[in-house]
Amino acid sequence: MKILIIGAAGGIGYEAVQQALKEGHHVTAVLRNPAKLPITHPNLSIVKGDILQPATFEQHLREADFTISAIGVSGANMFNDKPTTLYSEGNASLVSAMQRIGARRAFFISASAVEISPVLPFYVRFVAKYVIQKVLRHMYADLRTMEATIKATNLEWTIIRPPQLTKGPVTGHYRTAVNAFLKNALKISRADVAHYMIHNAGNEATYKGIVEIGY
Repeated sequence: MKILIIGAAGGIGYEAVQQALKEGHHVTAVLRNPAKLPITHPNLSIVKGDILQPATFEQHLREADFTISAIGVSGANMFNDKPTTLYSEGNASLVSAMQRIGARRAFFISASAVEISPVLPFYVRFVAKYVIQKVLRHMYADLRTMEATIKATNLEWTIIRPPQLTKGPVTGHYRTAVNAFLKNALKISRADVAHYMIHNAGNEATYKGIVEIGY
């Protein structure tokens, strides 16, 4: 397949690039600073581009079988939550470009605490609602706007809502739920989130679906 990955230098994006190349796919990695992706491979094209300016990579978007949007705010964490519109405006620009040129399939990364899962343990729900959603209120507000924008399109979209992300290796062994809450989904490696997307590009059960994933 031909895969377009935006935000290819981030944790999930970087894993997606590596795994896709390992499996023989052709990857176009879109970055604002190409120097941040220190990978060379015959099947890899690195493009200087900005999700807020789709014209910088539109031709590659047109040629891709599917797109992974793995954008993220640099330096964002529990102690550095600043107002942002990167997720909402960036992905709004992407889906607008996709609709304009006729591209259909894309994955988008959100977060599990956007919606409090009723099947998580009580203490996890408490922390998600009264700690995580509070200290990361700007990021979550923008993710909710992003999700609403994506859901309003006619694209074959999939929104991934991972829980706590780890630096663990790819295992290929995880649980998922499509348009449903996943019980006790507490952690997942960035590598396994990437694995799921690469292996479910043609899974129609995930089209227009929100996927929870975890061990």
